[in-house]
Order: sequence, then C-alpha cells, then structure tokens
Amino acid sequence: MIDKTIQLKTITAPTTYKEVAPTVLTDETMQHRKEKVVARMKETGFDTLIIYADKEHGGNFEYLTGFIPRFEEGLLVLEETGQATVILGNENLKMAKVSRIPVTLKHSPLFSLPNQPMDNEQPLENLFAEIGLAAKKKVGLVAWKMFTPKQTNGANYFDMPYFIVDAIKNSLAETASLENAALLLIGEEGARTTSNPNEIAHYEYGANLSSTCILQAMDAVEPGISEAELGQLLTAEGQENTVVTIAATGQRFENAVIYPTHKKVKLGDPLSMTTAFKGGLSSRTGFVISDESQLPTEQKDYLERVAKPYYKAVATWLETVQVGVKGNEIYQTIEEVLPKDTYHWHLNPGHLVADEEWMSSPIYSESEEVLKSGMILQIDIIPSVPGYTGVSAEECVAIADSQLQQEIKVQYPELWQRIVTRRSYIKDVLNIQLSDDILPLSNTVAYLRPFYLAKNQAFCCE
Repeated sequence: MIDKTIQLKTITAPTTYKEVAPTVLTDETMQHRKEKVVARMKETGFDTLIIYADKEHGGNFEYLTGFIPRFEEGLLVLEETGQATVILGNENLKMAKVSRIPVTLKHSPLFSLPNQPMDNEQPLENLFAEIGLAAKKKVGLVAWKMFTPKQTNGANYFDMPYFIVDAIKNSLAETASLENAALLLIGEEGARTTSNPNEIAHYEYGANLSSTCILQAMDAVEPGISEAELGQLLTAEGQENTVVTIAATGQRFENAVIYPTHKKVKLGDPLSMTTAFKGGLSSRTGFVISDESQLPTEQKDYLERVAKPYYKAVATWLETVQVGVKGNEIYQTIEEVLPKDTYHWHLNPGHLVADEEWMSSPIYSESEEVLKSGMILQIDIIPSVPGYTGVSAEECVAIADSQLQQEIKVQYPELWQRIVTRRSYIKDVLNIQLSDDILPLSNTVAYLRPFYLAKNQAFCCE
C-alpha cells in the first residue's frame, strides 16, 4: 500500500490531442491474428471454430475479418487448416470481398432483417453440410464471452441465437464434441489478450478520443447546461461508442431512462459522465460545486470518506500493475488499500479492453493469471458507500516490456511522444510513481476533479 497523502490542489490540466488520426491495422497484423487463433486451435484440439457476430457482439468476429455485420447476424467458420468461410445476410454480402483475411462467402437470408427478400433460402444445415461440418470432431462456438461458473462447466454454455446452435448440433456427427471456445480468444492464453505495436497504436486512437471528450465535457459543466449538451461533447469524429454514453445529473435512471436527456444540471447535483470508443473508456463522477462547503449536509465528509480513499486506490493500482504480476496480487492490493467490507466494490479492479469496453479480466480473487506485455487494461474500481455519491476516474493504459516499448518508439514515434508526455504528467504533476511498464493511452489517467466547478483543482499525491 502506498504511503502517501491525497490532496486536492490547484494543478494544471493534462495535455490533450485533438488531431490524432486513426491507425489502420496492417495486413501483417491481421495475418498474425489469424495465426495466433489457429495455433490455439491446434493446441486445444479444435478442428473448427464457428464465430458469431452481431452489432453488439462482434469483437471476436471483427478480430479476424476486420468488420462486423452491423444490423445483421454473421458467422465466420475457421478451420485448423486456415480455411475460412463467412455466412452473411443480404446487406453484408458485399463485405466478404473486403474481409481482412481471405474468406469463402455463403449467403443466408435468415441473418437478414425481418421481411427482407428470402432469395437463396435454405436451412443453415445445408450450408454447414457444404462446409463439411459433419466430418469435424471437435467444434468450438465463439460468440462474445466465455463462461466461468464455479459449479458447472462453462464449455456447455452457448451465447448465440438458438436457431444457429440448433442447426450446428443437427449438422454434427453424434461422436463430435461441441464446446464454447471463446477462451481461445479472450481467456488466459487467448489470442486477443495481448497487442503488438500496430494494435496498440490502433486502440490508442479511441483512448485518446475518449479522454479528450471527458475533459472537454468536464470543462463545460456549469449550472444550467443540459445532459444532452454534455452528451454531445462526449461523442467525437462520428465514432461508435462502445458503451451507452452517460451524462446523468441528480438522480439517475428516472423513469428507467439511461440516456442523456434535456434535464438541466443544478448547483449541488451529483453528476456522472462516461464515454468510450474502441480501445478506451473515460468516466467521471463528482459534485457540481466549487468547494467542500457546498457538499450536502449528510455528505460533508465525502472527500475523506469516499473520494480520497478511492484516489489512493487508483494511485496504488498504477504503481502496482506491471508485466509479470499475478491478477490476484493486484486484487489483494486493492483490497488492502480499499477494503471491500467498507467500500463495497464487487467487480474486477481492472480488466482488458479492445474493440469492446470489457473483453475479459485476468484480475480477480485467487487469479493465477499473469499480466503480459501488450495487454491493454482499464482501471475499474467502483466503490459504493451507502448514503454517499460515488466517485470515478476510469481510464485505459497498456503494459509493455522494454522490447515492446522500443518497438512502439521506433514504429510510432508520435504515439511514443504522447505516451512520454502522459507519463511525465502522472509522475511530475500527480506525483504517482507509476510502474515503468505502464503506457498511458489516455490523456486523463488519474486526473480527478471531485468538484466540477473547481476546474483548476484535482487530486494528487504527496
């Protein structure tokens, strides 16, 4: 546990970057991704993976093809030979030719929107027969998550539509085995859990964008501004958000509404804001006030009771996380500095990020998983103290050994300079001596203003 005092002080805001162009994944990266997945198939005995996608659950599919089927469903059938087939609906047939790995196209209008033309209509079993599914011995289904129940076998859980699973079962020989195989992509040795320099540059675009947006929105907070106006500031460059954008003032979820409304921010309100793009999420919670004297009567000790202990946990996380540390060590370190019995957090204090905001997590109680160079992690500690407003400063970082850092420095010098600037801010201004392995992908890592109207005041360590 770090032996530091948390202070609310007048400090400069971090630098933001508004003209950062997205980094496209290279052909070499896409080929390497496919090779990693095929290698995992061979290691685990799967001769075929059937990877599902829709708009909300497309990360594993997109990892290999480079696209999602948007408003339709889609399947990628990958064989241990490297042969790949996509089954797509009416409006995504054109996407097969731009797939980042070579694919054979098959059409199923069953994946299309209601009442669309059913040309080429046939049972999915026919398509699976053409692919040769009946001859396969061990088939893995991959939708978007693996299951880790303590009392049952997670391999028996399938998170894709029943009509697809049913057709797959009907197409297999009686002796074939069928398992959830998402762990090959997002589990402990999953292909997706580490990134190369090209991928880190690709995902930094979103982390930079989200943190630039959150600081822009924080600067705009004033009594009278609406949630919708703040929500507008939390979008950028036409990019798809990977979570529901939050701009919620006062009581949240009134009438079950989870989106920003035209409700006006009032002096003294609690206010939560969150935005996320591929590669990064930024989240803040605090009060719309200028100083401690304006805190609600029943929360006059908010800083000492909630906000400062939380910030100490964030600083501890940044000084603890490094390549080679086990997930349980991080978990127990946060438990020591921010005890669950007192602060009632119950999710993982950190998880992996990629095309989706939460991919999986090596950080959990009793985890023997080791953090690896190339992982992209989100700080995600959520205290819940009865009677008190919450606090949040969620952001994303990568961890990298010296070799990966050197590769980034050579291949992406502008990115490296942004990382150096962010690291210097965290160390020199916030006085957090973060691990040498941590590469901040977000501009606002550990930058927390508990009072939105005190725009030049934020927490730091002493």
